[in-house]
This record gives sequence, C-alpha cells and structure tokens, in this order.
Amino acid sequence: FEHVSKAYLGGRQALQGVSLHLQPGEMAFLTGHSGAGKSTLLNIINNRSFASAGQVLLDGKPLTENEKELNQIYLMSEDNLFPGSMKVKDIFKISAGLYGTFDWEFATELVAAFELDTNLKFRKLSTGYRSIAKLITALCVPCDYIFLDEPVLGLDANYRDLFYGYLVEAYEKRPRTFIVSTHLIEEITN
Repeated sequence: FEHVSKAYLGGRQALQGVSLHLQPGEMAFLTGHSGAGKSTLLNIINNRSFASAGQVLLDGKPLTENEKELNQIYLMSEDNLFPGSMKVKDIFKISAGLYGTFDWEFATELVAAFELDTNLKFRKLSTGYRSIAKLITALCVPCDYIFLDEPVLGLDANYRDLFYGYLVEAYEKRPRTFIVSTHLIEEITN
C-alpha cells in the first residue's frame, strides 16, 4: 500500500496516506475501532472499492483491474457475495471452480468441527453460521493472500476460539499471508 487515501462523497475521509508493506507468508492483524478504515482498506485491496489516491501493488504490479494478481487474493467480509438461495455445499463447489482447487479434506474437518449443515441454503443460516461458511471457504481456497474482515462476526466464544485454532493450523499447514481485521483487540492478542 503506497500512500493510499479514500474520500467519500461529502468529504468524509476514510483513509489518508496509508503505507504498508506486507511480506509473503506473514500473518498480521489490523486492529482499530469501528469506522477506523479497516474494511475500506481491505475492499480497496480486492477492487471492491477504489482508492482516491495512492496505489496497491502485488509484486510491484498494480492490483487495479489486474485479474492475474487478484486471483491470488481472497477477501472474506461481511458482504454476502453468493446468492442466498445457494446451498453451502454449492458455495464450496463454485469457489473450487473459480480458484481451480479447494482443500476438500480440510473443509470436511471444519464442517464437522463447526457442525455446519452444508445442505442448508445460505440465507437460512444464522449470522454466525454465515460467518462459518465464509471462513471455511477462505481457509480452503488456494490463494496466497487471505484477508479476513471481522471474521468472528456472530460467533460465540467457543466457536471464536475454535476458529483461531484452525486459522493457526491453516497457516502452519500451508504458510501464506493472512491479514485479519478486527476491533476485538484483546481477544486476538493471544
């Protein structure tokens, strides 16, 4: 991120001159209060929003409209990008098709651990189980850069702990860059 700024209509400044360099294989946490610009920054990375100034580069190449580089990035966020009528198991299949592969063995382990019914339609899931379905997808796609925006939204304490354990396991199993954005600073300190 090189001097990234984002201003919205009406003059509200979400980001101002943010510069940050991440190394491949790094796990990092973006923390700050709600409204600090964490989600805005992650949305700019994934071309869901565009910077007013500055640029985001991957291996020295701009990410804006760069499909090859963007295919290395996965952003899990509050946004529901899949149709609500789609079953969870079909979300996994679509993700496998879009990214060329999927860690089905790990997904099966996660589905069992979180007691997720993959035959349910996405819209029938509670907020917590929607987060779980999206987290499983994020941990099982083959991308080298995984961005998790408020990943534990709606999860109870037991499932949050379970997620953090599986996040570390996914990182140890296949080191890649994980960036977790959260306002739960005390919780992620451990």
